[in-house]
Formats: sequence, structure tokens, C-alpha cells
Amino acid sequence: MAKKLVIVESPAKMKTIKKFLGSRYEVVASMGHVRDLPKSQLGIDVENDFEPKYITIRGKGELLAKLRKAAKNADHVYLATDPDREGEAISWHLVAALRLDESKMSRITFNEITESAVKASLKEPRDIDMNLVDAQQARRVMDRLVGYEISPVLWKKVKRGLSAGRVQSVALRIIADREKEISDFIPQEYWTLDADFNVPGQKKPLTARFYGTRDEKMELRSQADAERIMKEIEGQNAEIYEVRKSSRTRKPPLPFTTSTLQQEASKALGFSTSKTMRIAQQLYEGVDVKGEGSVGLITYLRTDSTRIAQVADQAALAYIKEAYGEEYTGHPSEANVNKNAQDAHEAIRPTDITRTPTRMKEDLTRDQFRLYQLIWKRFTASRMTPAVFDTMSVRIRAGEYLFTVATSRMKFAGFMNVYTSSDDEKTNGSLLGGSLETGTTVTMTGLDPEQHFTQPPAHYTEASLVHTLEELGIGRPSTYAPTISTILARHYITKEKKNLFITELGEVVNDIMVKAFPQIVDERFTANMETLLDGVADGKIKWKTVIENFYPDLEAEVQKANEELEHVTIEDEVTDVICENCGRHMVVKYGPHGKFLACPGFPDCRNTKPYYEKTGIRCPLCGGEVVLKRTRKGRRYFGCINNPDCSFMSWSKPVDAKCPKCGSYMVEKGKKIVCSNENCGYSESV
Repeated sequence: MAKKLVIVESPAKMKTIKKFLGSRYEVVASMGHVRDLPKSQLGIDVENDFEPKYITIRGKGELLAKLRKAAKNADHVYLATDPDREGEAISWHLVAALRLDESKMSRITFNEITESAVKASLKEPRDIDMNLVDAQQARRVMDRLVGYEISPVLWKKVKRGLSAGRVQSVALRIIADREKEISDFIPQEYWTLDADFNVPGQKKPLTARFYGTRDEKMELRSQADAERIMKEIEGQNAEIYEVRKSSRTRKPPLPFTTSTLQQEASKALGFSTSKTMRIAQQLYEGVDVKGEGSVGLITYLRTDSTRIAQVADQAALAYIKEAYGEEYTGHPSEANVNKNAQDAHEAIRPTDITRTPTRMKEDLTRDQFRLYQLIWKRFTASRMTPAVFDTMSVRIRAGEYLFTVATSRMKFAGFMNVYTSSDDEKTNGSLLGGSLETGTTVTMTGLDPEQHFTQPPAHYTEASLVHTLEELGIGRPSTYAPTISTILARHYITKEKKNLFITELGEVVNDIMVKAFPQIVDERFTANMETLLDGVADGKIKWKTVIENFYPDLEAEVQKANEELEHVTIEDEVTDVICENCGRHMVVKYGPHGKFLACPGFPDCRNTKPYYEKTGIRCPLCGGEVVLKRTRKGRRYFGCINNPDCSFMSWSKPVDAKCPKCGSYMVEKGKKIVCSNENCGYSESV
């Protein structure tokens, strides 16, 4: 009987699909890409219409020989690589590498690895979509041109081993700009004023916050403002000015896209973007389920669509009706259309909603279970009714001023019976009681003024960076995780807890990119390139036209940078530190984590030491030298050279001045110096 060959990328996917198909089908894995541009050279003929030169990936020769033999013995070959541009390109490369007869091969795609989806795809074979292939070729060629043209500039001007990338350089700039915002941020003082009121019929006092007058909201900028209000309302009669009771609904969330899954997994589970994608890939390709064999548990994980297939929607509504009741069966929210979305696939959802997390727990690792549970709950909630809250807001008049308080109570849980996100509001579960009627006299029993200071923008996390990249239209679902992983691996940024910080090396690279290659790191330019790539995928633009328009500007910038850009590398700066091994003066070197001291006698003497950049500032605790240091992960701070005997450290640069208000040491913040004591708030211009 004639054999049919199905080629997928991974062994896990192969194992899952094998059990769906009969003995007439053989399923094999290509182990990912089989051809790529050569690493040792540009691999693009810029003089010959930017024709790429593809070669067999090293180590794939023996595998390709086996695949060729299997293809030769097959009656028909089905290319079942992933259903996206990269998967389309892998199939195209397989045709070339295996020298397939195009009359005996077909492309099939499925959004989920289930028996029904795989068998349905075999009934709808098609030709390879060259528009998708060309979109992937355009991205690959463009990224290669940027990387291989700009990286040598960084090697020449800074150090060998550095790299630049079309998307990674923009991501680095976004982080660098946020760090500057934080560094230059000047806290502004403000005050809140809470008042306690005794209300008839209510045992506990009612605490309300100062709002302003009936006509406008007022800001309390200083203690004097707060004290003035307190003095004006002292002894004044107080009464309930307004009571509003209402109900409001909270819509269920949309099912996950790649971006929102990465963000929520980071916030709720503490997963990095790369970990989220790795585990999601496992759930998509298939896990061993007792009694069922290898089963694909979720749909394709690289998507920017919130669309759900009708059959999956109907199955979900039937499940919800049976498990929770008809009153929980909802009308799914419609997403705001994202102009950057490709909408090529469904949202990420479980392939079978009846495979509940509880049912699957024994078959999954802890991390697989936690991510699957997150996806299952989010999808199920997205098909449920909104949550309903009773709300109550009260305004209390004291003299000419108003104080306000509001509470809410859940009336009907709706989707929140299944899923609440890390950002969902917390409610106190009860409404204000007592005789809360307009005109009711209340007694003020206390005032509580409190000082606050505005906070700088938050450091980027992987989750918030992904959100920003998506919002700006930079990159696509498949690029977020590798982009972040690359700049972490290059030591351009570092991660402490969840926060991302730029390193000294990252600052140098970013400064060069902004100065010499402003177009490459321009957010709007990069987003526009993504739009052009979408145009290629839609068949509206020729891929080589995109490259032809892009390359001349890049070439001109590279030439200008090579001629005009100053060297950033420091010629072995000699220090007064003596090498205890050989007596030479140690020199400053530049490594992946920043500067360090090394003996110039290398390789005979390999002595190294940490490099501390002196600031000329005396330590406010012990009088020692304050030096610029680095954390183990590369984030810079100012500390005492006498550490560990002295514990002084500051994220901002200290100055040789004491705060005239409280006596604490002062630090630089942009064009001002401010008190290091956050409760003081004193600042002055430099």
C-alpha cells in the first residue's frame, strides 16, 4: 500500500500526530530549520538584487539524507510545519533541500494538534503560500543586513562580540529612555486629608477623603495647604451632601494572544517570556495523557488574534451551561480591532474545554499545569457573562468642602467565578450601612493629614516591555521573547527580580545606535517596516522592493559611522592600583559586564579585580571614598569603597552637601539635587 509522508518540525509534534493517522502515513520531524544564511558571511548578494544564499545548516546533512529517502519512497509528501510565516518558510526550504517533486507534495496547516484538525487539514491541502515565504525572507534578509553591517561598527568602535539588531536595538532604546526618565525624575510633594465621621445607626466611623469644593477638585500640595483646610473646617457642621447608588458591570476578558499570555504569565506566575513560550510550545505540540497518549492541549501559541472558531465557542457555551448554569453563559466581548494584528490564527485556547486543569493536573509538570490552568480559565471566562457590582458613593459636606468615599459589592460573579487577573480591582465586599441619606447630620471625630511624594515611572519588566512593543507595532508575536532574550544574553540589560535595567555596556551601545543609526532605533520607522512586511504577506508589495528601499540608507549610515564615529573603547587606562602578583600598574579593561581591572602582563599574569570609578565624594557615613559600583547582574550604584565595613549605598549619585532641612545627604536628579530622605522632599537647582 502506498505510503504518505507527513513532515513536521519537532519530535513531540510528530509523536502526537502519529497516533491520529493510520499505517498508510509516516510522520517524521525536520528538527526545525534545515537551511539558513551562512554565519561566516553576509550571505546576501547586494549587487545581484539582494539574492540570499541559503546553505544547509551544519549538522543537518545526515537528517536530510534520511528525509530524502523517506520522501522518495512516499507516494505523496505533506509539509505540516507551523501555521505562520516562519513555518511556511521552513516548508519552502524543505522542498528545496529534499528536492521534492512539487506535483507530489502539498502544504497542510492546522491551528491545533487534534485528530479532527489534523484529518481536516489533509482534506484541504494547498500549495506553499509564497507571499508568506517572501514576508519571512524579507524579515530575515533585513535583520541580517542590519546585524552584519552595523555589528562590525560596534566591534571597531567598542569591542568585538557586540551585536545590533533591527528590533533588539529599538527595545534597548525604549529601556534606556525609561532609565533616563527615572534618573531625572524629581519627586513632587502632595498631601491627602482623611476625615472620620460618626453616622447615626453605624457602629464604626465612616472615613472619607478630602475632595475639594462642590465646583472643583483641589490638590493639596503642601502641609500648609492641608493645615489651612483643617483650620477652615474646624467646628463646622457636617452632613451627607449626596448619596449615589448604582450597579455596574465588568466585561469578561478576551482570550489570550501571544502578547497578553506573556504579560499575564509574567505577572501571575513570574514566568519570563522565553519560559512562557517554551512551556506553551510543549502544551501545543503534545503531552502524554494517561489513557490517551500524546495530546495537544492548546491551540497555536503565536497569534495576535482574539478570534475563536465557532465550533470551539459552541463547545465552551455548552460546557459553561452544564458546569456553572445557564445564567453564566455569556455573549463574548468583541475586541477593539488592532490595526497591527495579522489575525492569521485563533486566540490561544484549550483544544478541548472539557479537559479541565483539575483533570489534567496529574499528567502535567507543575509549570505546565500552571500555564494550562491560566489559559483554560481565561478562555472559559471569555465566554461567560459579565460580573455585576452594586456601588455606592457618598459625599459629605463640611463647611465649604466635600469629602468622598465609595464602596462596591459583588452582586453576581459572572466570569469572575472562574478567572480574575492580576490587575482586577479588589472590592471590600460590603456597602456602606447606617442612615446614609442626603441631609443626615454627621459628626466629624478626627482628621488625618498625610504627606506623599509622586513616584517615578516604573522600571520596565518583561511584561510591560512586551506590552509597549505590541502597542507601538514593533515586532510580532514570534519576536517578543527572542528579542528580550537576546539583549539579556548580550548583557545590554540585566534583570533584578522582575525589573529590567540597562547596563553600562547597554548604555554605550545605545548611545552609538542613537547617534549613528537614528533610523534603525526610531520606533515609528521600525513599526512602519512591520507594516511593509504585512504588505508582503498580503501580496501587495514585492519583498525585494522593501529591501531595495531600505538598504541604501543603511549603507550610507554605516559608511558615515565608520568615518566619523569616535572610538568608545578606552585604551588600557593605567591606574595607581598595583598588581600584587607581579608589581605592574593595573589597567582598565572593558568586558561584557562593564569595566574591570586587569594586569597588563597578560597572559603571563592573569590577575583581575573589580573596577571602582571614583566620584570624588566622601561617604556620608564613614568619610571614605564613594565609588561607582555594579551589582552582580550589572546594575550600577554608588557605594563606599570601605564596604563591607561601611554599608553606604545609593542608586543616585550623592553630592558633598547636607540637606538644610533635615541634614540627610543629597543626590543628583537631572538638573536638581534633592534630599535622599523621601519623607523630606527638599530640592534645589544645580
